[in-house]
Amino acid sequence: MHEPPRHHAGHTEQQDAEDPAGDIHPPELPFERGKHLLVEKPLFGPREELESLRALAESNRVACYTAYNHRFEPHYVRMRNLIASGQLGTIYRCRMFYGNGTARLVRDSAWRDQGAGVLPDLGSHLLDTAKFWFGDLGEDFQILSADCFENRAPDHVVMASKTTRPKLEFEMTLLSWRNHFTCDILAEKGTAHIRSLCKWGPTTFTYRERILPSGRPPEESVTLVQDDPTWALEYAHFKTLCERGAETDLSNDLWLNSLLRRLGRDAQKEAAT
Repeated sequence: MHEPPRHHAGHTEQQDAEDPAGDIHPPELPFERGKHLLVEKPLFGPREELESLRALAESNRVACYTAYNHRFEPHYVRMRNLIASGQLGTIYRCRMFYGNGTARLVRDSAWRDQGAGVLPDLGSHLLDTAKFWFGDLGEDFQILSADCFENRAPDHVVMASKTTRPKLEFEMTLLSWRNHFTCDILAEKGTAHIRSLCKWGPTTFTYRERILPSGRPPEESVTLVQDDPTWALEYAHFKTLCERGAETDLSNDLWLNSLLRRLGRDAQKEAAT
């Protein structure tokens, strides 16, 4: 299956179940024509505009959906299921690292190397992933560091939460010359880990069960070597929403929009010091 066409950061694509490659128009036009809307993350804009977009989708009975394809990564789903099972007990801390080596490509693109840089691009994925796993997170996140090592906009950012449970720490960078993702969850009854993604493979999920009072834990690992399945899976999910007439819910977009705008301003200030 070919990857569905998509447009980046605020650009949109209109699709429906019969015509998934619909022409591109301003958002009002596809809604009024009964076309559904698939938006490439992150969906940014003033809150009132996003609310208006949601109301317009509802009044025309069409779906407006923002693509966060990592939710369909096999090990992300495996992690979510493990967390939901309660097998880990109380979860203390989750740390994620997301890095790619696109600093030079970004620097050569005037429209990409601006604003908060790596934060809205990769940070939106990390925040969405944490919400996918843990539920509501609130907005108590702070920028710990932001640097412009090779780019005009921040190309390396670290942020964390102070009051969320579990506590969260995210690191994102354009300076990892081999693309990589890691996740480490520390919990009362064990730990869980992800190394890499299918698109960069191999990718490994590891669960270690705690031994009391201490000792080497038994370990279960699953390693996958396969093509990235997330685009096709998310596209199928979007088509199902369209066919089912699902109600448009932009609450996640509104949360990310508000949080990333504030963190973006903070990251730019930190990088300038």
